[in-house]
Amino acid sequence: MSYKSILVNLDIEAPSEAALKAATGLAREFEAMLVGFAAADLPMPIVTTEGMVVDGGFIEDQREDIERQLAEARAAFDRSAAGLARAEWRGGVYNPSRLLMETARLCDLVVTAAPSANGDDANAIDVAEVALHAGRPVLVLADNAGRGLTGKALVAWKDTREARRAVADAVPLLARASEVIVATVDRDASEFSAESLADVALYLSAHGIKARTEVLSEGDDAGALIGYAEALDVDLIVSGAFGHSRLREWVFGGVTRSLLNDKRFNRFVSS
Repeated sequence: MSYKSILVNLDIEAPSEAALKAATGLAREFEAMLVGFAAADLPMPIVTTEGMVVDGGFIEDQREDIERQLAEARAAFDRSAAGLARAEWRGGVYNPSRLLMETARLCDLVVTAAPSANGDDANAIDVAEVALHAGRPVLVLADNAGRGLTGKALVAWKDTREARRAVADAVPLLARASEVIVATVDRDASEFSAESLADVALYLSAHGIKARTEVLSEGDDAGALIGYAEALDVDLIVSGAFGHSRLREWVFGGVTRSLLNDKRFNRFVSS
């Protein structure tokens, strides 16, 4: 198994060098087409007590500024992709998350840097929305540019459709890892959990990947998995996205959102 087309999301309002470097490296290793993507939307019209105010000159200035930034992002992409067998560019003045979800039809994998911690980047993609609706796995890079993708990998396992999909989608990356651990949280350490983990390890072995298994019996799901990942100093965490309804995950947090919010690790999510 391999990735034959990789899309890299470039945020025009935040540094994207790490994402560009990582995606270019993966495209070169897998001999894949690299698709560069950047998008930004125009600001919403100003609303006053007198009603909606639209300043045509202001909007046009904003469009020109966005188009200039998009051109700069494309130039950076072209420089990074030089020498690859095939590279494509997509993007424009549009809602970034929506356009990325549409453009994902081009690729096997989406690579993106983590959104800004302070949330002030109006044009950052909504990683959770993309993971849920793009129909493609998403690799969200760690803030630490030095954390690579070939060290230890932790599969955060739960016997759900999303987790099964994530394991299958992540096989090309797991095959590059120096060590693979498949872990689940089960306070009762049930026989079912042990059998489930053993089957995942057997599945991975069929792809030439040796994995060990671990049942975590203490702590809540998110806390136990993140604490275990921290103790092992893993580089990559693989998980299914949104095992429950989106509303429940949003209100109560959930393992997926906790993992997406922890920028110390590279995170691979699929639904």
